[in-house]
Amino acid sequence: MAETRGAIARLVDYFAELPGIGRKSAERLTYHVLRMSNQEAIAFAEAIRAVKEKLHPCKTCFNLAEREECDICLDRRRDRGQLCVVEQVRDLLALEQAGSYRGLYHVLLGRISPLDGVGAGQLTIDRLVERVRQGGVSEIIMATTPNVEGDATALEISGRLVGLPVRITRLARGLTVGASLEQANHEMLADALAGRQPMP
Repeated sequence: MAETRGAIARLVDYFAELPGIGRKSAERLTYHVLRMSNQEAIAFAEAIRAVKEKLHPCKTCFNLAEREECDICLDRRRDRGQLCVVEQVRDLLALEQAGSYRGLYHVLLGRISPLDGVGAGQLTIDRLVERVRQGGVSEIIMATTPNVEGDATALEISGRLVGLPVRITRLARGLTVGASLEQANHEMLADALAGRQPMP
């Protein structure tokens, strides 16, 4: 019985470490897993294993991929002249769910944050500049978070792209200052994309 209680406690602890999950929610999730059939529980565990073992950054845009490139980069129906720059994969997913953008992406894997020790060199900005230099990109859409750090990141990128034949725009400020893309609803994201503006 002690071993069973230990296993339950460990699972509760793991669930409680997930973002937005408190102790009570972790307990509910744990008991939900206990009510699953063995087959469902094993499938759940295998899905977690597959995510950890099979997914890696896309060699082109740094989205998550199971192959060398992600499905978006491989999709020849996408507008290859547009490149939407986002901070994290979850921002890309939010824009994809909005359903109004048909270009390509570049994931920075963070944003410039001196207080957290994150500088431009720790992001994928060099690779972004290289993609633009290779040609074919006519517009960069800055979709960084509308706050001080996101704006600083966008300005750093626009400074690095000076002199290159590319138009730089940013999402319209219909997004609340300080809000993250993943928290915006589909209509808000669609409006922000449609109303994007030139970078100063």
